[in-house]
Amino acid sequence: MLNSNPNKRKIINDPIYGFVTLPDELIFDLINHPFFQRLRRIKQLGMTNLVYPGALHTRFQHTIGAMHLMIEAIKALQSKGIEITAEEAQAANVAILLHDIGHGPFSHALEHTIVHGINHEDISALLMNRLNKEFKGKLDLAIAVFNNRYKKKFLHQLVSSQLDMDRLDYLKRDSFFTGVSEGVVSSDRIIKMLNVVNDQLVIEEKGIYSIEKFIIARRLMYWQVYLHKTVLVAENMLVNVLTRAKELADKKVDLFCSPALHEFLYKRYTKKLFEKEPAVLDLFAQLDDYDIFGAIKVWAKHEDVILSTLCENLIERKLYKIEIQNEAFEKKYIAGIKKIVQQKLGLNEEEIKYFVFDNSVSNEIYNVSKIGINILFRNGKIKDISAASDQLNVEVLNKTVKKYFLCYPKGL
Repeated sequence: MLNSNPNKRKIINDPIYGFVTLPDELIFDLINHPFFQRLRRIKQLGMTNLVYPGALHTRFQHTIGAMHLMIEAIKALQSKGIEITAEEAQAANVAILLHDIGHGPFSHALEHTIVHGINHEDISALLMNRLNKEFKGKLDLAIAVFNNRYKKKFLHQLVSSQLDMDRLDYLKRDSFFTGVSEGVVSSDRIIKMLNVVNDQLVIEEKGIYSIEKFIIARRLMYWQVYLHKTVLVAENMLVNVLTRAKELADKKVDLFCSPALHEFLYKRYTKKLFEKEPAVLDLFAQLDDYDIFGAIKVWAKHEDVILSTLCENLIERKLYKIEIQNEAFEKKYIAGIKKIVQQKLGLNEEEIKYFVFDNSVSNEIYNVSKIGINILFRNGKIKDISAASDQLNVEVLNKTVKKYFLCYPKGL
């Protein structure tokens, strides 16, 4: 019997879904744990607010929303006779609640600079295992669902798949806070159309148009929000700030830092250390957006001209110019830009990389080779959405779009 202390069945007022009721005591206690509360201090969309000023929502809000959708999805499946026990429902709720718990501040920038050989998925798994010890094994089933090791595979698909509660929430939430209406998806409709056949999630035929809209919305949100050219500039400038700070720290240059940030800047923490040393995980759990931007504000006055210029540009939103195209930039063209910037700013060969850089981004709309979004027809037949839809082009759907970009200071 699950513990259901009425004093811990709290209600959270969410701007997207209205009142969200916490289903049980375990969820309440997990939300109130410092590891989870840290997500209040990590923005969901990193530097995107420099383009869309409303994009200041947090990973805390997103995970609460994803849990709410999981609760609704389980109710919808149970109403159709799909057997999901109270313990399994709780495990799925915990798995989706904790799916982002390993995200660091400006997570992708952090992964490329001050931690090494470990990503936020790895850290999420380590934090979940730590929480499981603290909660005396109560997360065993949730971890099995999260890692796709539980016998009912459809529960994992609700947590992580090409149509999961994570994606349903972030598309709707990010659309709301950015004001980009193209990202609006009908999560209620999609959830009501969920079913399970042969241990696989399916969407009933009546929901096919909502799935088409979901796939198109995801594509549009990637190019208009997540991979927006100005967001790319800002995020790469942040990477350069942290890279320069790490370079200076390696040379024992004194930098203002919070205690946690100081540890990661001045020491090298690898995946092996995260796994072996519990104290490293505790240190990481103290990092949030405030550590990074608090340091950047101070570094803007640092005597190192490279670091101070980068930080000042980021704080004052003096973002670089970006060129973006479908083919890689010619080396000769990049070299010409570098030469102009070097002469104008008086930089050497090593320093120019912070002010002129190129990279690429890609967007995969839908991967036909993975477990797809299956449509259940009235006659019992099941087809992948790529075959079932008469609106979506399979070749376009399955194509990874790659774009190349080049950044450098404006006014050359």
